[in-house]
Amino acid sequence: MKNKLTIAVAVVAAVAAAAAGVYTARQQHTAPSAAPATPSQAQHAALNTLLGLELADADGARQPLAQWKGKILVLNFWATWCPPCRHEIPAFSAMSSKYRDKGVQFVGISIDTASNVRSFQREHQVSYPLLIAEPSVVQLTESLGNAAQGLPFTVIVDKTGVISRVKVGMLSETDLDTTLGRLTRP
Repeated sequence: MKNKLTIAVAVVAAVAAAAAGVYTARQQHTAPSAAPATPSQAQHAALNTLLGLELADADGARQPLAQWKGKILVLNFWATWCPPCRHEIPAFSAMSSKYRDKGVQFVGISIDTASNVRSFQREHQVSYPLLIAEPSVVQLTESLGNAAQGLPFTVIVDKTGVISRVKVGMLSETDLDTTLGRLTRP
């Protein structure tokens, strides 16, 4: 009897967690795609912390995010096991090539292992750096605007270091192109 009660409680908890996940995903999917009018102090602090870090690339070389200071940054949090992440990377790669000469730098920050990212890089031509997130970086995404810790998650930072756009979920190529076009206008 005690085992049946434990199993029943576990099933109810699992169903509740799944329902919460579906609800959160739908809310994020249907939420307006516009960026907040002004980034919060927590977002600004989290971004400054993130940009002060050095993250390893897939080969283990440390890459300071500060090396791209003064550029428009597209910071895309992703994983090789995430189908929407994998789907948007070709468009991000194309936009990276299109806007490279206009002061835009894409950086993929993977929530994955270096070996998985190396395999992904061999299989796909990605035209921007792919770095490996440490656990502290994953925690920063919550303060950056990713309360659900969903993937993909993209933060676009203007050349003055201010968050211009935050998107949980896939960012379409058209939407990305419009945002970058606006940010690169003289």
